[in-house]
Amino acid sequence: MAPRTRALITAAVLPIALALSACSESFTDARDGQSYNVVQIGSQTWMAENLNFALPGAAGDASKNTCPDGSERNCKKMGRLYTWVEAQSVCPEGWRLPSREDFETLVKVVGGSTSESVGGSGDALKSTSGWFKKGNGSDAFGFKALPAGNKRLDGKFDGIGGYAYFWSSSEDSDGASYYLVLDFSSPVAKIEAFGKGEGRSVRCVK
Repeated sequence: MAPRTRALITAAVLPIALALSACSESFTDARDGQSYNVVQIGSQTWMAENLNFALPGAAGDASKNTCPDGSERNCKKMGRLYTWVEAQSVCPEGWRLPSREDFETLVKVVGGSTSESVGGSGDALKSTSGWFKKGNGSDAFGFKALPAGNKRLDGKFDGIGGYAYFWSSSEDSDGASYYLVLDFSSPVAKIEAFGKGEGRSVRCVK
């Protein structure tokens, strides 16, 4: 199935007051003791790092969640890649996988709209380093999105350094799953729908 853009969300000038209102803290996952930075953006509380929880049986099992580009070092920096089914239950207690509506709210808060004019909502969410070809963002709200890429159905890795894909819990009428996309070559944040079998990143919200 080819990707289908369901919402193209862009931004104009980022509101300085909103940027300054974002505040950060930390959270420790009781399941494995890993600590994650957390950031308040508008009315939402987001993990400011990609989830890196290893599901049971993941070690050495290619069918389970894996590290970007197959490197454990990338797991520590960019979190793990999960299938859509895995993503549904991987967030720790008190957190959840964001819905399509959660992502729409996020990008609107950082300055997005539903117009197709060039904006900066994606730039505001991307980290200030880690993206290639001058694709770094402003990270104006502390979301710190990193380009972990994805794991394809054929088991190969793609897009590391250039793309960030974050699963949502929502499906479209054809059974495809929505996810947030950030691209090194564009300041725009997109919400698209695609098949559920590829490995993608998870950001939990509450």
